[in-house]
Amino acid sequence: MFTANRVSVGYGTTPILTNLSFRLDMEDRIALLGANGNGKSTLAKLIAGRLEPMSGSVERNSRLKIGYFAQHQAEELVLHQTPIDHMERALPKALPPVVRAQLARFGLDADRAETPVKDLSGGEKARLLLALATRDAPQLLILDEPTNHLDLDARDALVRALSEFEGAVLLISHDPHLVEMVADRLWLVADGKVTPFEGDMAEYRRWLIEQNRAANRSTKPDTSAQASRKDDRRERAEARKAQAPLRKIIKDAEAKLARLATERTKIETTLTDPALYADGKADEVTRLNTRLAAIGKEQAELEERWLEAEAEIENPALED
Repeated sequence: MFTANRVSVGYGTTPILTNLSFRLDMEDRIALLGANGNGKSTLAKLIAGRLEPMSGSVERNSRLKIGYFAQHQAEELVLHQTPIDHMERALPKALPPVVRAQLARFGLDADRAETPVKDLSGGEKARLLLALATRDAPQLLILDEPTNHLDLDARDALVRALSEFEGAVLLISHDPHLVEMVADRLWLVADGKVTPFEGDMAEYRRWLIEQNRAANRSTKPDTSAQASRKDDRRERAEARKAQAPLRKIIKDAEAKLARLATERTKIETTLTDPALYADGKADEVTRLNTRLAAIGKEQAELEERWLEAEAEIENPALED
């Protein structure tokens, strides 16, 4: 589907990623990991054809259609036009029922489909962008932070749509639930390189913490020759006391994350039971999917709180 051979890519004369060699196939479901600014969106733009290689070469299947979603595309929407206007322009040969059906797949009902873009919420604009990205049945779908501004129902609809999507998916997201539900391979974008990450999201979080600890250790000055053992003991005791609230945050977050992981596993197991989809149980299916989306959001918030507390313990603010 897509092959990169020793590619460097960036902006102007400055490369962001170098010596990239990889391929994408129809069955690939890949999530990109890495800190903001490391080049995840740059890689997505290269694959989408929005950036050309500075060196090396790329090969695309001549019949490859790519659906590309990024939050900044909201700026490209025409504010005085409606979602129907945008979709009719994107699908000039489609009949009105087809146009409306594509919008309805992402929760834009008849009323919202005829509302000017300037009057849509951030979530509704994101729904419109997703509908536009998937309008012509692409074989590869590139999603850059697709759940920003989406409510729980929209996130659940996105997970369902991606589960039914038969092509390849390249995903950039800070939503761990979405990553775990959609991706079966993880790529780490860091230090100008793209490498496979052998592990799951929990292992990635632990890796991040270890990276932060290693960075902090390398920048801490050696003060052992300047402080007595008594002073060292006193400082450690004061540090433990000062860090107690942070350690409680970490402990509570870990306990809640464990409970949420158990609950999520039970729900996902329940959703695989064919009996659940018998007549009269549609409301229960909706309830379980809604709860799954809520768990994903809560996990993301807890993980962020956990990482912030860990970082503060490892690198406390200096006092005056």
